[in-house]
Amino acid sequence: MRTPPEQPSNQQFSNADSYAMAFDEAWGQIGNLDPADSAAREAALEGVIGALSEHPFALKEPELVRQVAEFRLRLLKR
Repeated sequence: MRTPPEQPSNQQFSNADSYAMAFDEAWGQIGNLDPADSAAREAALEGVIGALSEHPFALKEPELVRQVAEFRLRLLKR
């Protein structure tokens, strides 16, 4: 049985899963936000979405980026 080739950990694909992985990593770099501060959360969300604007999924499906980001935040309970 052949072993699949190693894939670079930073490889990006034009799909929601790849975007979600990149989003989680970028969001994790923000640090703790006060859950009661919705303006800070929104600013951080816009900043991460902006930082990922060159991701293949963001280029292909820009109208879905915010939906994926909000979904990830719900899963992360943020």
